Amino acid sequence: MKYSIIKYSGLEKTSMRLDSEYYHPHNLKLLKKLQSKPHLAISSFSFVTDGIHESIQFDNSSHINLISAKAPKENFFDLSGCSNISVTQDKNNPRTRLRKSDIIVSTVGTIGNCAVVDDSILPANSDRHVGIIRIKKDFYPRFISSFLLSKYGRFQTFRESTGNVQLNLFIYKIKEIIVPSFSSTFQLLIEKICLKAADLNISAINSYCQAEQTLLSDLDLLDWKPKHRLSFVKNFSDTVFAGRYDAEYFQPMYEEIVKTVKSSENCVNLDDIISIKKGIEPGREAYQDNGVMFVRVSNLSKSGFKDGNQQYVGDDLYRTKQKYQPKQREILLSKDGTPGIAYYLKDEPERMIPSGGILRLKVNDESKVYPEYLTLVLNSVIVQKQIERDVGGSIINHWLVDQVKKTLIPVLPVAKQKEISDTVNESFSNRELSKQLLEIAKRGVELAIEKDEHQAQKWVDEKLNRIGITISK
Repeated sequence: MKYSIIKYSGLEKTSMRLDSEYYHPHNLKLLKKLQSKPHLAISSFSFVTDGIHESIQFDNSSHINLISAKAPKENFFDLSGCSNISVTQDKNNPRTRLRKSDIIVSTVGTIGNCAVVDDSILPANSDRHVGIIRIKKDFYPRFISSFLLSKYGRFQTFRESTGNVQLNLFIYKIKEIIVPSFSSTFQLLIEKICLKAADLNISAINSYCQAEQTLLSDLDLLDWKPKHRLSFVKNFSDTVFAGRYDAEYFQPMYEEIVKTVKSSENCVNLDDIISIKKGIEPGREAYQDNGVMFVRVSNLSKSGFKDGNQQYVGDDLYRTKQKYQPKQREILLSKDGTPGIAYYLKDEPERMIPSGGILRLKVNDESKVYPEYLTLVLNSVIVQKQIERDVGGSIINHWLVDQVKKTLIPVLPVAKQKEISDTVNESFSNRELSKQLLEIAKRGVELAIEKDEHQAQKWVDEKLNRIGITISK
């Protein structure tokens, strides 16, 4: 049993928190270590605010990104699930309009995720579920974001969150978070590492887009734009053959995709080139706070595994279900919820069990079909439109295994597949290197708190040399 004995005089008077978790020995240990270094509250060097409090006016035709709590991750933004805000509402809310070098912190959901605004996400505005830290003096923004993502920042954002059903981190609590006052030289090193990571991430995105464009260009789909038609005519015999009677299934845009894929030099059903293994549902009672990763659809993306809301299962269950362990060079493919997310396991994966909503695909003959190439096709508009046509389910989308097997896949010549696969691998490598740099920056900040700046910088330099990265001093 772990416990703390706190005198009444030692209670946090500003918050009047009396819950035992707030004074957990782990929290007090981290706080003591942090307070042993020169430090300042965020409010002493920053302007802190939050996003728009009124209802958001969404506008898909707008060019202005709406940044919500799900956008900031660990020192980068994920805009894949974000919407756009109307130009009028953005204009009427200059306080919440984001600026370059703003630090955006998620205040609901996965509390404490943060990233620094750069030109890649601007113009942008924000909703009330994020905090905005705008530094006025003495600190570099990416040093602050790396600190907030470290265990010394994370424990504070979680500790200061309140709420019964859904935790919230209020703005006045962000202002009270304390930050170590390190030298500008050390801060600048962390800043430059994060900037290098951002450059590599952009290169990864560009390489992946290049691979997609090569694929679509070879299929004459590069400039194809899907058009939803309000009316069209189909024969009754078509409905009988398809076994579907809903008008949406027969939208001409789906037929255009299928016709184009079938006209390619070599078109096959997915089932002709892969073997399929299903995941498993162990039941919620099997979930644990740590252990072996249980991968659900919500944890899966085409670039890897998402942070937040991660569940785990015990070692005993894993040992009895080891046949479900994904293998190197397999593809994980979602079939439920958000069907059609494909992720290629280039390296030997850590211990994990995929859920029943995820399929494991193994290419039968890699001399004929590159798994990297197939992963790109599965994530492309070619397959996504087939999924959009096929899926059913009133509440949760379901892509049936038989439908997965019948998915049409264009198989380009091996030389072209290799070209595309090499570009995809370049994207994966740059993305992985970017993640490593962000981890080095975060751990470097932790070491400076636990030891000193000199030892932290020495460790950072060794790690950078090991992965072949040079940061100008």
